[in-house]
Amino acid sequence: MSTPDTTAPAIARESNGLRWLWLSGLIVALDQLAKLLVVRHLQLYERTILLPFLDFTRLHNTGAAFSVLAGASGWQREFFIILASIVCLGIVVWLSRLKARSQAVLAAGLALIAGGALGNLIDRVRLHHVIDFIHFHWRGWEFPAFNVADSAITVGAALLLLDALLEARRVRHRGAPGPS
Repeated sequence: MSTPDTTAPAIARESNGLRWLWLSGLIVALDQLAKLLVVRHLQLYERTILLPFLDFTRLHNTGAAFSVLAGASGWQREFFIILASIVCLGIVVWLSRLKARSQAVLAAGLALIAGGALGNLIDRVRLHHVIDFIHFHWRGWEFPAFNVADSAITVGAALLLLDALLEARRVRHRGAPGPS
């Protein structure tokens, strides 16, 4: 009968950031479900008023965020497909090198960005455009329409900024001289 080796130190190993990919999957699912509902219930350019400053308006965006490059001759579709694929691959590699718990804000931000990029990538591959529908406006001012994927990318970017601020603060406090 063999006994377990108790001489090796018991080191609790923290899982990596890939553990956060469930959040990416959730974003993709919510994004695609929302877009499916929009396509089923709204015609192109049709508008449903939700609040005096918010409505759902079905739009097809062939460009990037805020319709940048939407008027280009078509090359932008392949460019955005390649870019989103590279970004997602880079994020997966980055997540694999993070500590899931101690770097949770950074991991969550990256997972949100990856989920948003994948949600819009699916549209570009399948439909040749991205479905946007959330439309804020106020007294003649209009914010460009966006979708769940765009929202996830924005929140993810904000989390990356928050993580950078928190890390700078941690570094500043570690470097501060103690009482003499």
